[in-house]
Amino acid sequence: MNEPLSKVVGQAIRQADSVPPATNVPIGCDASAAAVVELAQLFRLLGDPSRLSIVVACLHEPVCVSDLAERTDLSQSLVSHHLRLLRGARVLRGERRGKQIFYAAADEHVRRMIHDMVEHVTECEDDMRS
Repeated sequence: MNEPLSKVVGQAIRQADSVPPATNVPIGCDASAAAVVELAQLFRLLGDPSRLSIVVACLHEPVCVSDLAERTDLSQSLVSHHLRLLRGARVLRGERRGKQIFYAAADEHVRRMIHDMVEHVTECEDDMRS
């Protein structure tokens, strides 16, 4: 059985507090060991294709659960489960409109990160074709 992400992140951060700072962190980057662990957890969270497709669907406009389920070909309950994790990681935020909640990227950092990752992947594909 999988543990909740918040519990996993909490355990990892407690473990990271006892680890000496990484020596291979680039100069000018002030990421602590705890921040590196949290970042790894974020990438792990986004490593699931279903969750990543939900995030991509929410990048440019707020989207409700039923529309996300339709766009991603997932059940509404599974979409809701993924949304709970993504909100907990501060990747998405929800905004209530009447009886529905619409989800969007939490901030510009999330939009840029996903955009940069897509650009990187397509750049690599272009390089491989050449």
